[in-house]
Amino acid sequence: MRKINFLYLLLLSVYVFTGCSTSKEASSEPAKASAWPRGITYEIFVQSFCDSDNDGIGDIKGMTSKLDYIKNLGVEAVWLMPMSPSPSYHKYDVTDYYGVHPDYGTKEDFKEFVAEAHKRNIKVVIDLVLNHSSSEHPWFKSAMSDKNSPYRDYYVWAHKDDPQTQKAGEIIAGDSDNVNRWHQVEGSDYLYYGYFYGGMPDLNYDNPKLREEVFSIGRYWLNEFDVDGFRLDAARHIFPDDRPKDNHQWWVDFKNEMQKAKEDVYLVGEVWADAETVAPYMKGLHALFNFDMGYAITNVVNKGKVDSLIINHKRIREFYESVNPDFVDATFLTNHDQNRIMSEVNDNENKAKMAAALLLTLPGSPYLYFGEEIGMKGKKPDEFIREPFIWNANAEDDCRANWVEPKFSTAQTVTPASQQSEDKNSMLNHYKTFIHLRNNSKALTYGDLQPVDVGNEKVAAFRREYQEEALLVLHNLSDNEISVSVPADLTDYNTVYFKNKDSSQSKSEVKLSAFSTLILRK
Repeated sequence: MRKINFLYLLLLSVYVFTGCSTSKEASSEPAKASAWPRGITYEIFVQSFCDSDNDGIGDIKGMTSKLDYIKNLGVEAVWLMPMSPSPSYHKYDVTDYYGVHPDYGTKEDFKEFVAEAHKRNIKVVIDLVLNHSSSEHPWFKSAMSDKNSPYRDYYVWAHKDDPQTQKAGEIIAGDSDNVNRWHQVEGSDYLYYGYFYGGMPDLNYDNPKLREEVFSIGRYWLNEFDVDGFRLDAARHIFPDDRPKDNHQWWVDFKNEMQKAKEDVYLVGEVWADAETVAPYMKGLHALFNFDMGYAITNVVNKGKVDSLIINHKRIREFYESVNPDFVDATFLTNHDQNRIMSEVNDNENKAKMAAALLLTLPGSPYLYFGEEIGMKGKKPDEFIREPFIWNANAEDDCRANWVEPKFSTAQTVTPASQQSEDKNSMLNHYKTFIHLRNNSKALTYGDLQPVDVGNEKVAAFRREYQEEALLVLHNLSDNEISVSVPADLTDYNTVYFKNKDSSQSKSEVKLSAFSTLILRK
């Protein structure tokens, strides 16, 4: 087996060395090293992905028709934003936790999607919004209209004269800009708590019946639809900020219950906070999103200087490992709540490609936001960072949704995926090449991280090592060719494992083309 792996890696080196990264070649080989959840996951906003019935709204059948595209991209799982009935376009305010929004299709459609995804060895993770319901949910309507309703205690209430209702909440950057957390019920002396806004009343997890209801919801999707796990929205806010230990314990309890239904269930949580706040959630959640890394990568590619990106990433990972050695570091560039990476780098394709190269060669289990791989653009408000995917040129794109008039990503501003697939230098094939590279390298998938100083702040340099595979990764963050010396103790990294531009190596010196990546093998 070792000889086979060596030959495979040698062939891979030749393949990437020649720059032959057409979509067919980049996706034809199965993953040899990575295994989900350590693999790459693709986030999809169903409403914008693919419209199968020409009603302007993306749907489950459309998504099923694009599973081969997802498979060929090289990802090993999808995370689907909420699909349950909801009065909003984004569906983060649920009115039926056991349903599928009719705009998206039926439960049978979703079962078919999961089955077809599994045939392609693609895992399915769905968004589960457990912090709050919609104010239109039957539970809340009953609770609001009748103080004796069995659902009254599913929510959090306080009398209007209670001192806590007079306080304006703290705004947490990136999390919620809502200050008034207590909301008036017309004609009542009581207010209800809604962290995000009045249309999303928080659920009361001090109520044992509510907790059991939530366990039932999770079991339902695992058992009836065979989903592989959940992305847990607003995981930090199940209890108020002054009760963090209760938050931590809730997710331990939830994981224990979900594992009874599916032993290998996967839970990834959204805790938008600093590392010290995030760490305790690792006791109950398998994975947590690494917001700090996304910001840091964007910052260094814009500045063209590595700064402390690698050192800080190593420090935070070591801190997390001290809490849970088996944690999954869910890294990403941007997601559905943030300006798209292409817009964050001012539409500079070279910088966007470098951001992807960093994400896919640094440690972590990367998440890609749909359309990122074709360079889609977008800035807030939120509708414009969730614009429809561009599959083909306008006249022939019968799959493109049109629920919103796009402001940033059109066939005029973004080259459609079908055209990019034919261009070996496209953003799409850049992503495929680096995904393929990572999937087939144990060092890039599982290896530890060691920063390397090559004496030039425009070069991000680090080692990745796992078992017998040792790689030295060099990224030129600048728009100029750079020559650097390999440190004396690393001169045994002397075989080109990968390069995506005309970089070269001679003895202890390497020449890096502008915005290029060179990886040397020991």
